[in-house]
Amino acid sequence: MGWDRATPFIIDLQVGAEDIDGLGHANNAVYVTWLERCAWRHSQRLGLDLVEYRRLDRAMAVVRHEIDYLAAAYEEDELQLATWIVDWDQRLKMTRHFQLKRPSDNTTLLRAQTTFVCIELSSGKPKRMPVEFIEGYGPALQMLDTTNI
Repeated sequence: MGWDRATPFIIDLQVGAEDIDGLGHANNAVYVTWLERCAWRHSQRLGLDLVEYRRLDRAMAVVRHEIDYLAAAYEEDELQLATWIVDWDQRLKMTRHFQLKRPSDNTTLLRAQTTFVCIELSSGKPKRMPVEFIEGYGPALQMLDTTNI
């Protein structure tokens, strides 16, 4: 389907009536919810679910979203949202890229980047990633390649 990078993690989405705003297209806030859903499902696939986060007293928390809205999504659109882990310091920060596409016309609707910081759940303060995060997220890291963007 022409993703920006190789081997994306992909979720399928359908735009529902509840996602539509007064302008007749998916509301911008809905896109943020989709980004969170995609990142969370990818983390779960990597073995880092809420149970593991609680056991480790650590989590990856969003500190920054950068979103480029490129085209509108409409009610009943079938969409695919892809994510890649593209950068991390193996201590505190991790960056994901996202691409949202409408397969029916192969249109990219959105590109986004989210920066996460590892926090200690019990205090909410930044804390070094545990080895389980390095082992879980590490294999999913992809070198940033912007040649197709």
